[in-house]
Amino acid sequence: MSVRVHPTAIVEDGVTLGDGSSVWDSAHIRRDTRLGEGCIVGGKSYIAYGVTIGNRVKINAFAYICNGVTLEDGVMISAGTIFTNDRFPRAATPDLKALYTSDPDEHTLPTLVREGATIGARCVIGNDLSIGRFAMVGMGSVVTKSVPDFHLAYGSPARSVGCVCRCGQPLLRFATTEAASFAKPVACEVCGLTYQIQDGTVTELTPPGGHTQS
Repeated sequence: MSVRVHPTAIVEDGVTLGDGSSVWDSAHIRRDTRLGEGCIVGGKSYIAYGVTIGNRVKINAFAYICNGVTLEDGVMISAGTIFTNDRFPRAATPDLKALYTSDPDEHTLPTLVREGATIGARCVIGNDLSIGRFAMVGMGSVVTKSVPDFHLAYGSPARSVGCVCRCGQPLLRFATTEAASFAKPVACEVCGLTYQIQDGTVTELTPPGGHTQS
Protein backbone atom coordinates (compact mmCIF):
# COMPACT_ATOMS: atom_id res chain seq x y z
CA MET A 1 0.00 0.00 0.00
CA SER A 2 0.97 3.64 -0.26
CA VAL A 3 -0.11 7.05 1.02
CA ARG A 4 -2.53 9.10 -1.07
CA VAL A 5 -2.63 12.89 -0.70
CA HIS A 6 -5.00 14.95 -2.86
CA PRO A 7 -3.23 17.74 -4.82
CA THR A 8 -5.24 20.41 -2.99
CA ALA A 9 -4.45 19.08 0.50
CA ILE A 10 -1.81 20.74 2.71
CA VAL A 11 0.42 18.38 4.69
CA GLU A 12 3.05 20.33 6.60
CA ASP A 13 6.61 19.30 7.36
CA GLY A 14 7.01 16.81 10.18
CA VAL A 15 3.66 15.09 9.59
CA THR A 16 3.75 11.28 9.66
CA LEU A 17 1.22 9.42 7.49
CA GLY A 18 0.99 5.68 8.03
CA ASP A 19 0.91 3.19 5.18
CA GLY A 20 -2.40 3.09 3.34
CA SER A 21 -3.66 6.43 4.65
CA SER A 22 -5.53 8.92 2.44
CA VAL A 23 -5.86 12.70 2.73
CA TRP A 24 -8.62 14.21 0.59
CA ASP A 25 -9.29 17.55 -1.06
CA SER A 26 -8.43 20.79 0.76
CA ALA A 27 -7.67 19.03 4.05
CA HIS A 28 -4.93 20.65 6.16
CA ILE A 29 -2.69 18.70 8.55
CA ARG A 30 -0.33 20.77 10.67
CA ARG A 31 3.25 19.99 11.67
CA ASP A 32 4.25 17.13 13.95
CA THR A 33 0.90 15.33 13.74
CA ARG A 34 1.08 11.55 13.48
CA LEU A 35 -1.44 9.32 11.71
CA GLY A 36 -1.25 5.55 11.82
CA GLU A 37 -1.94 3.03 9.09
CA GLY A 38 -5.07 2.95 6.96
CA CYS A 39 -6.47 6.31 8.07
CA ILE A 40 -8.83 8.55 6.06
CA VAL A 41 -8.88 12.34 6.40
CA GLY A 42 -11.96 13.73 4.67
CA GLY A 43 -12.11 16.79 2.46
CA LYS A 44 -11.74 20.23 4.06
CA SER A 45 -10.90 18.83 7.47
CA TYR A 46 -8.32 20.57 9.66
CA ILE A 47 -5.98 18.74 12.03
CA ALA A 48 -3.80 20.94 14.23
CA TYR A 49 -0.16 20.40 15.10
CA GLY A 50 0.95 17.67 17.48
CA VAL A 51 -2.20 15.56 17.23
CA THR A 52 -1.80 11.80 17.71
CA ILE A 53 -4.03 9.54 15.60
CA GLY A 54 -3.98 5.74 15.70
CA ASN A 55 -4.53 3.12 13.00
CA ARG A 56 -7.65 2.81 10.84
CA VAL A 57 -9.16 6.08 12.00
CA LYS A 58 -11.82 7.65 9.78
CA ILE A 59 -12.19 11.44 9.86
CA ASN A 60 -14.99 12.66 7.62
CA ALA A 61 -15.30 16.03 5.88
CA PHE A 62 -15.22 19.40 7.63
CA ALA A 63 -13.89 18.09 10.95
CA TYR A 64 -11.79 20.35 13.20
CA ILE A 65 -9.31 18.54 15.44
CA CYS A 66 -7.27 20.81 17.66
CA ASN A 67 -4.00 20.45 19.54
CA GLY A 68 -4.26 18.23 22.60
CA VAL A 69 -6.53 15.63 20.97
CA THR A 70 -5.60 11.94 20.82
CA LEU A 71 -7.60 9.49 18.69
CA GLU A 72 -6.90 5.81 19.34
CA ASP A 73 -7.27 2.95 16.83
CA GLY A 74 -10.52 2.51 14.94
CA VAL A 75 -12.10 5.83 15.91
CA MET A 76 -14.82 7.35 13.69
CA ILE A 77 -15.12 11.15 13.56
CA SER A 78 -18.19 12.08 11.53
CA ALA A 79 -18.61 15.15 9.33
CA GLY A 80 -18.59 18.58 10.89
CA THR A 81 -17.30 17.53 14.33
CA ILE A 82 -15.46 20.21 16.30
CA PHE A 83 -12.97 19.60 19.13
CA THR A 84 -11.95 22.26 21.66
CA ASN A 85 -8.99 22.61 24.01
CA ASP A 86 -9.55 25.81 26.02
CA ARG A 87 -12.45 26.40 28.40
CA PHE A 88 -12.07 30.19 28.57
CA PRO A 89 -10.50 31.28 25.27
CA ARG A 90 -9.59 34.84 24.37
CA ALA A 91 -8.17 36.14 21.09
CA ALA A 92 -6.09 38.95 22.59
CA THR A 93 -4.44 40.09 25.80
CA PRO A 94 -6.62 41.99 28.31
CA ASP A 95 -5.43 45.35 26.95
CA LEU A 96 -6.27 44.14 23.40
CA LYS A 97 -2.82 45.20 22.17
CA ALA A 98 -1.49 41.73 21.28
CA LEU A 99 -2.88 38.46 20.01
CA TYR A 100 -2.33 35.31 21.99
CA THR A 101 -0.36 32.69 20.10
CA SER A 102 -1.89 29.32 19.27
CA ASP A 103 0.96 27.49 21.00
CA PRO A 104 -0.15 25.20 23.83
CA ASP A 105 0.08 26.60 27.35
CA GLU A 106 -1.34 25.96 30.82
CA HIS A 107 -4.85 26.56 29.46
CA THR A 108 -4.58 23.86 26.77
CA LEU A 109 -6.53 20.83 27.97
CA PRO A 110 -6.46 17.33 26.44
CA THR A 111 -9.20 15.17 24.95
CA LEU A 112 -8.84 11.41 24.51
CA VAL A 113 -11.08 9.40 22.19
CA ARG A 114 -10.46 5.74 22.97
CA GLU A 115 -10.38 2.83 20.54
CA GLY A 116 -13.43 2.01 18.45
CA ALA A 117 -15.46 5.05 19.56
CA THR A 118 -17.81 6.87 17.16
CA ILE A 119 -18.62 10.57 17.28
CA GLY A 120 -21.66 11.52 15.20
CA ALA A 121 -22.02 14.34 12.70
CA ARG A 122 -21.82 17.98 13.85
CA CYS A 123 -20.86 17.20 17.44
CA VAL A 124 -18.94 19.64 19.63
CA ILE A 125 -16.47 17.95 21.97
CA GLY A 126 -15.29 19.69 25.13
CA ASN A 127 -11.89 19.21 26.73
CA ASP A 128 -10.28 17.64 29.77
CA LEU A 129 -12.41 14.56 29.15
CA SER A 130 -12.43 11.20 27.40
CA ILE A 131 -14.77 9.28 25.11
CA GLY A 132 -14.64 5.64 26.17
CA ARG A 133 -13.86 2.48 24.22
CA PHE A 134 -16.50 1.73 21.56
CA ALA A 135 -18.73 4.48 22.96
CA MET A 136 -21.08 6.25 20.56
CA VAL A 137 -22.00 9.95 20.63
CA GLY A 138 -25.16 10.83 18.74
CA MET A 139 -25.18 13.48 16.01
CA GLY A 140 -25.42 17.11 17.03
CA SER A 141 -24.39 16.47 20.64
CA VAL A 142 -22.38 18.78 22.88
CA VAL A 143 -20.07 16.69 25.06
CA THR A 144 -19.09 18.42 28.32
CA LYS A 145 -18.06 15.41 30.42
CA SER A 146 -16.48 12.02 29.85
CA VAL A 147 -18.47 9.21 28.25
CA PRO A 148 -17.85 5.69 29.68
CA ASP A 149 -16.85 2.66 27.60
CA PHE A 150 -19.62 1.24 25.39
CA HIS A 151 -22.09 3.98 26.37
CA LEU A 152 -24.49 5.68 23.99
CA ALA A 153 -24.68 9.40 24.74
CA TYR A 154 -26.43 12.27 23.02
CA GLY A 155 -28.00 15.67 23.63
CA SER A 156 -26.86 19.12 24.68
CA PRO A 157 -25.25 18.53 27.05
CA ALA A 158 -24.75 14.88 26.11
CA ARG A 159 -25.98 12.28 28.61
CA SER A 160 -25.62 8.51 28.67
CA VAL A 161 -28.89 6.89 27.66
CA GLY A 162 -27.81 3.30 27.07
CA CYS A 163 -25.09 0.93 25.89
CA VAL A 164 -23.85 -0.21 22.49
CA CYS A 165 -21.97 -3.24 21.20
CA ARG A 166 -18.58 -3.24 19.51
CA CYS A 167 -20.47 -3.64 16.24
CA GLY A 168 -22.44 -0.44 16.91
CA GLN A 169 -25.83 -1.99 17.62
CA PRO A 170 -27.70 -0.83 20.74
CA LEU A 171 -27.57 -3.29 23.64
CA LEU A 172 -30.10 -1.66 25.95
CA ARG A 173 -31.53 1.67 27.11
CA PHE A 174 -31.23 2.82 30.68
CA ALA A 175 -34.44 3.34 32.64
CA THR A 176 -33.54 7.03 33.04
CA THR A 177 -30.94 9.35 31.53
CA GLU A 178 -28.60 8.20 34.28
CA ALA A 179 -27.28 4.63 34.41
CA ALA A 180 -29.86 2.50 36.18
CA SER A 181 -28.84 0.32 39.11
CA PHE A 182 -28.95 -3.22 37.83
CA ALA A 183 -26.64 -6.10 37.05
CA LYS A 184 -27.17 -8.57 34.23
CA PRO A 185 -25.49 -10.08 31.15
CA VAL A 186 -26.64 -8.81 27.77
CA ALA A 187 -26.01 -10.33 24.32
CA CYS A 188 -25.96 -8.36 21.07
CA GLU A 189 -28.84 -9.49 18.86
CA VAL A 190 -26.77 -8.88 15.71
CA CYS A 191 -23.27 -10.25 16.34
CA GLY A 192 -23.77 -12.30 19.52
CA LEU A 193 -21.03 -10.69 21.64
CA THR A 194 -21.93 -10.64 25.32
CA TYR A 195 -21.42 -8.08 28.06
CA GLN A 196 -21.92 -7.74 31.79
CA ILE A 197 -23.60 -4.47 32.71
CA GLN A 198 -23.62 -3.41 36.34
CA ASP A 199 -24.53 0.06 37.59
CA GLY A 200 -23.72 1.51 34.19
CA THR A 201 -20.30 -0.15 33.84
CA VAL A 202 -19.98 -2.37 30.77
CA THR A 203 -17.54 -5.31 30.81
CA GLU A 204 -16.91 -7.50 27.78
CA LEU A 205 -17.50 -11.22 28.39
CA THR A 206 -16.65 -12.46 24.87
CA PRO A 207 -14.30 -9.93 23.20
CA PRO A 208 -13.43 -10.94 19.64
CA GLY A 209 -9.96 -12.07 18.63
CA GLY A 210 -8.66 -12.42 22.16
CA HIS A 211 -8.93 -8.70 22.91
CA THR A 212 -8.97 -7.74 26.56
CA GLN A 213 -10.28 -4.63 28.27
CA SER A 214 -7.78 -2.09 29.50
